[in-house]
Amino acid sequence: MKTLRKVLVVDDDPVIARSFDRVLSGKGYAVITARDGDEALRKLKDEKYDVVFTDIKMPGMSGIEVAERIKATQPWLPVVIVTGYGTDENEARAEAAGVSGFLRKPLSPEMIEGSTEKALLERDATVAPQQKAETAAMPQPVVEETANALKSIALFMAAPFIGLVYVLAGPFIGLGMLAWMGTRELAKHSATKKIAIFVKDVALFLAAPFVGLVYAVLFPFIGLGMLAWMGVKALVNRRETH
Repeated sequence: MKTLRKVLVVDDDPVIARSFDRVLSGKGYAVITARDGDEALRKLKDEKYDVVFTDIKMPGMSGIEVAERIKATQPWLPVVIVTGYGTDENEARAEAAGVSGFLRKPLSPEMIEGSTEKALLERDATVAPQQKAETAAMPQPVVEETANALKSIALFMAAPFIGLVYVLAGPFIGLGMLAWMGTRELAKHSATKKIAIFVKDVALFLAAPFVGLVYAVLFPFIGLGMLAWMGVKALVNRRETH
């Protein structure tokens, strides 16, 4: 499910707020309103937003001051000034604060949607390189430490069982090697070839239960080892792709 982009509209005129909601609510945006600057700053403190539209002339705090205070704490958040009272002084102060642009009344649906898309493109272009730089600046990759820890735990847990397998399998491996060597020597003499085949078959028959036991003991730990290795690889790949 696609995450809605959150748009905060700061305006004491409910008609303006409804205009934004009517244009954007059906196009992947959640429109939240605030009646003045103080309410807007409280909402920005409690929740994250993707773009802010603020009227320039409101009771109490002006839209310019709202923009300045937002940019002081969240410089990556785009702020668009909505105004019907544009002056050179106001525009210069807003630009100095780092606003994304101006939206002049009367508003049209095309103006609202186009300004929103432009502000979000600017935000995405700013945030992506910043996140990449922060990731590259990490002193010691946490993922590598996690991978090493998982590998050590897997080896520690498997060590007693690997030792048990060696203890159980060691004598039978030795007997098997002796039987094989004896069979090869017997096979050199044509008169004893049938005897050699018989001895080999007997050795395989005797060894079969013990080989099965070894597999039965070892198989769960091979599976655990493979799962641990796959987990380590997945963590390392995730670290590399980020």
